[in-house]
Amino acid sequence: MDAREALVALNLIEGVGPVRVRQLLEHFGDAPAILRASAAQLMQVRGIGEDTAAGIARWEQTTNLTAELKRVAEFGCHVVTQADPEYPEHLREIYDPPVVLYVKGELSAKDKNAIAMVGSRMTTHYGIEAARKLAYQLAYLGVTVVSGGARGIDTAAHQGALSAKGRTIAVLGTGINLVTPPENVKLFEQIAEHGALVTQFPFNRPADKQSFPIRNRIVAGMTLGTVVVEANLTSGALITANFATEYGRQVFAVPGRIDSPRSKGCHDLIKKGAKLCEGAEDILSEFEYLFPPSNRPPSAGDTGVLPALELGEHEQKVYEYLGHEEIGMDEVIRKTGLPSSAVSVALLSLEMKRLVRQLPGKLFRRNQ
Repeated sequence: MDAREALVALNLIEGVGPVRVRQLLEHFGDAPAILRASAAQLMQVRGIGEDTAAGIARWEQTTNLTAELKRVAEFGCHVVTQADPEYPEHLREIYDPPVVLYVKGELSAKDKNAIAMVGSRMTTHYGIEAARKLAYQLAYLGVTVVSGGARGIDTAAHQGALSAKGRTIAVLGTGINLVTPPENVKLFEQIAEHGALVTQFPFNRPADKQSFPIRNRIVAGMTLGTVVVEANLTSGALITANFATEYGRQVFAVPGRIDSPRSKGCHDLIKKGAKLCEGAEDILSEFEYLFPPSNRPPSAGDTGVLPALELGEHEQKVYEYLGHEEIGMDEVIRKTGLPSSAVSVALLSLEMKRLVRQLPGKLFRRNQ
């Protein structure tokens, strides 16, 4: 048995979580040694009581590692441990990072620049549209959008990122073979193709009240910040925001109507210090290092020539209509003939590339 298989086995044992596994690894040196230890030896480890020791010592009688590994192979997913380079870097930093992650799709180095987007399952049209727009803008600019795959805001966030042909990751509160909600079967397939489905739970593990907070800590832990789009005062999205605060990550909240219960949670977060978020620029302004000078195309002022190869079709068209005089977004929309959503994303992208400057009053001009 190798270390990866032993960690999968430990993850199958009830009552043995990441913190206890870390303590056991510090004592025994590697995962296979933990499974070979007797109950008496296990109880010598700090934090390991009689019940936990007995559960680990008889793991072969209570779990079926061979069947679990077969399910992994047949389902087309793979297991990632903290020893693997693809294990999310930011997730390693939290107090209790998962022992193993089941992954369908691929985790990428690009996912280091990831933002969580969460919210209520019971949403308004405003919330859905706001989530889609924000996710689209972030994904278009190369930021990975992470959410929980649930009905409502989560689904809208994944859809927005996929519409931008960007990366998105769904962190599940179930085994990786279960689709919750069932209408998201097709969406989960698309996420696996353009990002990843991720969970710490073994196959066939159903959702319950405990699994979602466990899932939420991963969502917050693997991202630079968490955006709450729409949430009431009892929404599970606030648990994710609390984890983000605990981990020292930035929390953003999208404001809504003052008389809407669906926005009460967001307004409460803003009162407590979350950054008010009206667009992707409010998020990205906190992470200037995502666009360091070495990664930016030279400006037209530097070269005298617009770097056309660095721009998409919409960006190119919008840039051509901008001059050194201030111009409003409505006028850009009218001149280019592009949809307002396309113009908004193009302007944001040009601003991030330092080709365009936004001025007060939503006015824009070329940077130089």
